[in-house]
Amino acid sequence: MTTDSRPSAAAVPLVPPPSPPLTERQEARRRRILHATAQLACRGGFDAVQMREVAETSEVALGTLYRYFPSKIHLLVATMQDQLGQLHETLRKRPPVAADPAERVAETLMRAFRAMQREPHLADAMVRALTFADRSVSAEVDTVSRLTTAIILDAMGLDAAPTAEQLSAVRVIEHTWHSALVTWLSGRASIAQVKIDIQTVCRLIDLTAPR
Repeated sequence: MTTDSRPSAAAVPLVPPPSPPLTERQEARRRRILHATAQLACRGGFDAVQMREVAETSEVALGTLYRYFPSKIHLLVATMQDQLGQLHETLRKRPPVAADPAERVAETLMRAFRAMQREPHLADAMVRALTFADRSVSAEVDTVSRLTTAIILDAMGLDAAPTAEQLSAVRVIEHTWHSALVTWLSGRASIAQVKIDIQTVCRLIDLTAPR
């Protein structure tokens, strides 16, 4: 008797197909939603971002909003992704000028911090969303992390692919920057202390440089 060596349907992991790219109209709608979210958060922080208010401000149906973003946390994490994307473009046009890679990364992160500082309510809403995010928001959180990594790597100006040690240093720098944001937003750290912490952790870059 022969046996079928193919795995059963139950044994094959179900991988959802990639989402089709947004049409021009859908992308415009998504931009309106993110803009409305940022506006509401700038005015009143995390609590001011209510799905119904976002839908009304962006002139989309509430059901449509939920199809784009299943929850307020998804929405605010996507807003942070959008803000970081804009910052990345700005930094590429006006990159840091320091000669030392560690100094360039510190300068870059302080520019990012000052952008957050200009809209503290928005910064607080986005950081709280990242803190509250569960596994259902992992894809969006991963995108935020990848963007932050890309910003740091660009500032480092590497001539070759980063080593494992350099990537580890970048992760520690990311964690420190996020922690600095949290402590500043909660009033437990001054801007001067944030700058010292960021400059200190960025020295890891010099320690991991290939010799």
